[in-house]
Amino acid sequence: MDIISGLVINVLEEGFIYGIMAVGVYITYSVLDFPDLSVDGTFPLGMCLTAMLITAGVNPWLACVAAFVVGAAAGCITGFLHVKLGITDLLSGILVMTGLYSINLALTGGSAVLPFYNMPTIFNTGLAAVLPSGYGLVIMVAVICIVVKLLIDLYLKTQSGMLLRASGDNPQYVVSQGRDPGKMKIIGLAIGNGCTALSGCILAQQTESANVAVGTGMVVMALASVIIGMNLFKRVSFVKPTLAVIFGAIIYKACLAIAMQIGLPTNYLKLLMAVIFTIALVGGKLFPERRKKNHAES
Repeated sequence: MDIISGLVINVLEEGFIYGIMAVGVYITYSVLDFPDLSVDGTFPLGMCLTAMLITAGVNPWLACVAAFVVGAAAGCITGFLHVKLGITDLLSGILVMTGLYSINLALTGGSAVLPFYNMPTIFNTGLAAVLPSGYGLVIMVAVICIVVKLLIDLYLKTQSGMLLRASGDNPQYVVSQGRDPGKMKIIGLAIGNGCTALSGCILAQQTESANVAVGTGMVVMALASVIIGMNLFKRVSFVKPTLAVIFGAIIYKACLAIAMQIGLPTNYLKLLMAVIFTIALVGGKLFPERRKKNHAES
């Protein structure tokens, strides 16, 4: 029973951490209909920046804020390349992802891995230090994930948020309101990549290390979480899309954990991620409703 409870806690911890990234990708993929590949670069950007800041003695909560801001800046660059320079969405993301690899290496001092063991993190200082042993981390990441989800929900209800949603569905409506849909797209990419970098920041503080190569496959994981969550919960009226994608991230991590428990070699983990993503994509075609109808109710 201890093994099962430990496995459940681990799945929830990682599910909530990656759920923050899934919320960000929901903004770019489902709301803006923008396939943003820069996620593979902004996730480790959040990790590497956090490792650098914490080793320099910066407050871990300030590191979270810095990670979001820097990730948002990277998203703005992706949007600028696409909106202002006319580069396709896929190439814009690839260019930013490629450039961020060098930046991430620079942040870690040229090392692929930068540990910061026994340093202050959001999980061993402040309120986290008095939380129940064994459950403190999952409580912390759950609270952070829900706060991010609520903030995104509040933003999407504002005039700017409604225009953001319209930018993906009906750009002409945005123009009729005297707004530039290109600028709204840049804002959406900034929010999405900010959430992604924040997710990487929290994972770095959980593992007390940063890995430049950890971003490989993050976009697949995030998209799979979004698609799984949207397809499974889109008919549940009280589950908003932002909550659905968090559930999708938890389910996705549970699938990986179960596969590892039954003896799947770690060498095949990326292959399993691709298979799960493929199943989610094919499964989505079995439903008659179009994907864009999902976020219209948010």
